[in-house]
Amino acid sequence: MLNQEDLKWIAATSTDLNSLVQQVSRYADLIRRHKDEHNYVDLLNERVAEASKASQALFDRVTNKIFEGAAARSAGAVFSVVAPPTPASLSDSVAASQQQGSRSTPKPNGKSELKLAPDVQIKNPKGNREYLLLVEDKPDEAEIAAELLAEEGYKVIIARDGFEALKIYQSAADQIALVILDFFLPVMDGDAVFDELRAINPNINVVLSSGFAEPSKIGAMLARGLRGFVPKPHTRDKLLEQVRSVLEAQRQTRG
Repeated sequence: MLNQEDLKWIAATSTDLNSLVQQVSRYADLIRRHKDEHNYVDLLNERVAEASKASQALFDRVTNKIFEGAAARSAGAVFSVVAPPTPASLSDSVAASQQQGSRSTPKPNGKSELKLAPDVQIKNPKGNREYLLLVEDKPDEAEIAAELLAEEGYKVIIARDGFEALKIYQSAADQIALVILDFFLPVMDGDAVFDELRAINPNINVVLSSGFAEPSKIGAMLARGLRGFVPKPHTRDKLLEQVRSVLEAQRQTRG
């Protein structure tokens, strides 16, 4: 039967699944409002695939445990489980899930290997400090900010828009210590990107960066968990002070 570890895993996976369903709903609404923007369709398809994998893993774990217990009580009985239909595109992932018996999830304080697409730009990849994700669509401003941070030893991953930032963070959420997010981005503004990042990790460290942003929007983002604000144009002192402050607060919280 289900043990304590199983119940914890089911609770965590159910939470993930609920978050994915909410994201699917948001992307469906964005698609209705931006019918010509195919990036939203791609993100929606990704979330649907992840939700399908999570639901399949839940089904496998629960039914396997139930029938294991029943088989132990009824010696010689033979049971079979018919899984719900799975999209063909997920067949390999489901097979791996069935072989492992459970879905692999990163530990809260664990660090997995950084896995990013080959075309993702990383400034100072051998740095001795944390990974930072810099979301900036203007190449000159991105280069200046990344150089300032790299000189201090930070490893800086650069995303040119909100969609690229979301893909990067999905792949390396447990490695990225802080996100520096421009407010004005193509198609998807910083406040929308912020909400999607928080859907992936409610405790994410995000610092907003902008030359001009409505105080009401900044206030609303602060109320939802924004860690700070860095004005543009970037200056070394203000940028590094804000980054250090947020990371130090995080270290103190972890104890």
